[in-house]
Amino acid sequence: MQCESVSLLSPITALQFVGDYLLSGEGASVNLYALNSTNGNSRKLSCSVLRNYCVHGIKPRWATHAQANGPLLAVFGGKGLIVLELNTCDKEPKLQEMGQLRELHDWIWDLQWLKGDSESAMYVGLALGHNSVVLCDYKAGRTLCEVHCDEKCILYSACFVGHSWAELVLIAGTVFNQLVLWRMEGPSNEDGRVKTERRISGHSGVIFSINYMEKNGILASASDDRSIRIWKVGNLRQDLKGGDGGADSVQCLLQLYGHQSRVWSVRLLEDHVISVGEDSACIVWSYNGNIVNTFRGHKGRSVRALAVNEDKGWVVTGGADSGIRLWKIQENKPEDMTVTQLKFGDTEKMGTPKALTLVDPSLILVMTDAGSIYSHRLDCGRWKFILEDPSYRSYSLLAVTRLLNGCVVCAIGNITGHVKIFPLSNPGERVENQVHQGKVHSLGWASREGQSPDRGNLFSSGADGVMIWREVTCEGDQVTSVVEKSRYLLPLCRHRWHTSVAFLPKQRFLVCGDRRGSLLLYSCAERDQDEGLGAASPDVAVSESADDHPAEQIPEGKLPAKTAGRQGCREPVSALSGLHGRLGVTSVLCHGGFVYSTGRDGCYRQLKAEDGRLRLLRSQRACKGMDWVERLLATPEGNLLVLGFHSANLVLWNVKTNEQVLSVPCGGGHRSWSYSLSPSNELFTYIKSGHIFVCQRNSRDSSQTVIKECVHGRELTCVRFVERLEVSNDGPISVLATSSEDTTVNILAVYESSGHVSKLTTIGDHISSVRTMAVARSRGPNSGDVRCGSSAVLFTAGGRAELECCRLLLGGGDGQAPVSCQVEHLVSHRLAEDWDHMKNRHRMLKMDPETRYMSIVVVDDGTDSGAASSSSWHFLAAACSDGAVRLFLIDESQKKIQLLAESFYHQRCVLKLQTFTYQPATRRRRVFLCSAATDGRIAFWDISRTIERPTVANILLESAHRPWELGTPRLVFEAHQCGVNGLHLRPLDDGRYLLASGGDDNAVRLWVISVRAVGGDDGVTSGGGSSGVRCADGDGAGVSLRVVEGPCVESAHAAHVTGVRILSRGLLASVSIDQRLTHWRLSDCGLHFLRSKHCQVADVSELESWEGAGPGRHLLALCGHGLQILKSQQTEPDCLLLQKSTAEAGNLK
Repeated sequence: MQCESVSLLSPITALQFVGDYLLSGEGASVNLYALNSTNGNSRKLSCSVLRNYCVHGIKPRWATHAQANGPLLAVFGGKGLIVLELNTCDKEPKLQEMGQLRELHDWIWDLQWLKGDSESAMYVGLALGHNSVVLCDYKAGRTLCEVHCDEKCILYSACFVGHSWAELVLIAGTVFNQLVLWRMEGPSNEDGRVKTERRISGHSGVIFSINYMEKNGILASASDDRSIRIWKVGNLRQDLKGGDGGADSVQCLLQLYGHQSRVWSVRLLEDHVISVGEDSACIVWSYNGNIVNTFRGHKGRSVRALAVNEDKGWVVTGGADSGIRLWKIQENKPEDMTVTQLKFGDTEKMGTPKALTLVDPSLILVMTDAGSIYSHRLDCGRWKFILEDPSYRSYSLLAVTRLLNGCVVCAIGNITGHVKIFPLSNPGERVENQVHQGKVHSLGWASREGQSPDRGNLFSSGADGVMIWREVTCEGDQVTSVVEKSRYLLPLCRHRWHTSVAFLPKQRFLVCGDRRGSLLLYSCAERDQDEGLGAASPDVAVSESADDHPAEQIPEGKLPAKTAGRQGCREPVSALSGLHGRLGVTSVLCHGGFVYSTGRDGCYRQLKAEDGRLRLLRSQRACKGMDWVERLLATPEGNLLVLGFHSANLVLWNVKTNEQVLSVPCGGGHRSWSYSLSPSNELFTYIKSGHIFVCQRNSRDSSQTVIKECVHGRELTCVRFVERLEVSNDGPISVLATSSEDTTVNILAVYESSGHVSKLTTIGDHISSVRTMAVARSRGPNSGDVRCGSSAVLFTAGGRAELECCRLLLGGGDGQAPVSCQVEHLVSHRLAEDWDHMKNRHRMLKMDPETRYMSIVVVDDGTDSGAASSSSWHFLAAACSDGAVRLFLIDESQKKIQLLAESFYHQRCVLKLQTFTYQPATRRRRVFLCSAATDGRIAFWDISRTIERPTVANILLESAHRPWELGTPRLVFEAHQCGVNGLHLRPLDDGRYLLASGGDDNAVRLWVISVRAVGGDDGVTSGGGSSGVRCADGDGAGVSLRVVEGPCVESAHAAHVTGVRILSRGLLASVSIDQRLTHWRLSDCGLHFLRSKHCQVADVSELESWEGAGPGRHLLALCGHGLQILKSQQTEPDCLLLQKSTAEAGNLK
């Protein structure tokens, strides 16, 4: 039996710069990343070196002549130590072990390379967990000496000073919140222990990190009390001259408070102090005690690993989220934005600014309450008068666009329904006419793919609910034509005007967002191509001067007959009403083949326009507290930036890096403002209290670089196999779904040949932790879409009794990513919602809102999947913490979840579920459910009649359905002494199934389930059997259910068994929180131990398996505090378990 690790995603516990490379410790492995690679910061190699220990430190040795190939690296963690050589002379770097793994008798806190009698010697000093130091000759593999301090205590941190044994000093952070300094060659007491030279007190918590800067004679300590302290200690290599313990020679220079939780690590630089902590923040401090910069981007609770390259100004952090990020230390604050208030001259004459917009990064256009328009150039600070019209004094709208030919065209609207259009370079050549009855509520421009460079599209809405599209042509300094292309009727609502418009690329449709929060899809084909509409006609006949020759002779206060009514207005071909709530849609963007909309509900949504309709895929929130999302910005790299308002601040958020890029306190979004982002400049201007403010900063590279993607910020709770794809030249790709306590679900692509793991997408629909998942093949209307390689339905469930259902569309990606995943959210469900719609609910006990789904499984419905009524149905069984087993019906087409039946038989938390189907030769299919609870009992349910009732089809039509009683289980038996955490079932042959279970009693048990038809469908089965056989007496079901107790290993693991998987008919895998993955051979003689492999994931919560490439090859995924993928190769043929009859094998144990 062979088993090896494919990939590992675990907390980053160590980081170290070595030249142009970065070394990271992840579990027992050391990973090497090339920082100056032309292909980005790519991982070059991974080497597992510490067996069962986690890497906690990597210390390079200074260069010597003996190191011809590269530096030596001492890697330590736990009680293990190994020395590697980094060979960078070849084209590809290599890590070579220089000896065997050395194991010591205590934990290693720090390591220091020491000078030896020759350059080839490998002497190291090791600080151990009980305040002792070992001098070790690694090359010879022996310990030269060990010295102990007279301060007998447990250490939480340690730091060496000195490069030889004679001058070596240890600074130890003790459990008593003190720093203890002692020398290896210091005086000893009568017990032979070295006396403490100095004690430094001041922290009110244990000390997690110590760093010493010999040049300045200062010491930094990071503590559990959330503080960093800087101490003046002088040159520690010199012996202390006099004094009582050195207390008077130590001075506390600074106390730094800025972290919201414990501080894990600290580093001293020439000009800065760097610290990271449990709040996932990396803070840059000045020696004045001020916070210079704060880097946030990691998920979850902790950033433990820290490395600094002071020459290049780099800081690298590694988090518990498995992510590695590189930050640039800035000399100034990252928000080095200049805020300037523009002088607007004589306000009585020029008026008060009411609206503004940015034409380009150097030009602002302002409209006042006097009906005047002014321009301001930021490069020279000069104001210029454009035009003035008293009819635009009390109310006006301003919209500006720059055409592809470089012409800037302005449009303004007023309270009487007039719209004036003019080029900015020649305001006298303007066109004005009344296009709406009543005031113009909305005015905006939209670009269209493939349009002539001298044309733009202007959309306006009035009080009558009609949106007018006009095509404006501008050549040189003249508006040569304004042609009405079409009219669109907006849905009836209180605030009936559009807020944004976008044309769909390569389609004859446009998407419109309105003030009601709806998204509307309209046809924008030419009128002669659209039924019921005539040819487009110009609004005006433009002459050289619009003042000398009025555009149209229209009686004052009236509109032409064609605009007075709503005849010929196009209605939406598809509508998503109230998608963004009553506060409205703020923007619509077409990007990457999808439609994105934003709104003041704090969400941005992804949609797809197909076959003349809009289909909502998913809704997302950028960051906590951003309740107003204004628009999305697409970067040249294809990333999305979210622009919105967080309270009174304008915030720019990077979705990919999970980083706040910009924050400007402007007073909120209820004002006229404009934002511009260009490769060289970033500009934000707004009006506040009648004054114009301009915030400007030079665009530069992002302050962070993602070296390794983060996965989850909290421990993983479940992993599920979704699909195996053959879309890459690098070999097969396995797609997995992982869930976590951080309320998110990640879809990952695992490259089986290289072990590389990439995150395809993140789903964040849950409001509480996600405990369990299930995957089913999609039966919805889009499941057969040939444009996607595969389609699956993912069910996720967890806290607050919340159940989410979404469709995963897997297909080929671009050149950088061979596979892509699109998520379409289908439906959500909470038990509390069912309670609100129940009849006579006052007679029932209300559902506990803290109910948690512990396990879910997709049930075979036993119906003809080709039938129209059930083609999109899924039945889902759920194990609940309130002691219930619940059965749900999910309809993909109607996007509805209905609770069908439930039972509280267990009366305690139900932990696991499994399901199987029995198909007799001449009778109807039988569906069984297997449930296991915290009392160690396993129950079998026959749910065939429940899911095959004729009334199931009518349940979805009911407004309120009271759940049926699931009844009592057919068979119940005690499998374990306490909770059953692992349960898996696999069919053997006709009517026989193999069930494996693992529990809190550390045992792994096997059971053989035998199902056979007896009598008629309405007949009664008979029970009986020999010892070890448990038989279900029939209840008119026409089947006999027998469970035979099979092989059992009482102490299969040293701790709770959390997962079991039957890989084949003769192979079983089990995993436990003892971090052991064990393979067992199944035979008639019992369970035989094959192999046990140590896993790098702590607190394993789930085990998943699927078939690999080739016979006998299996892939396994286990999750907990990380995710590890392993592959096993079965070298022996299967031995069929219990080939004898069930009765003959009844006493097998």
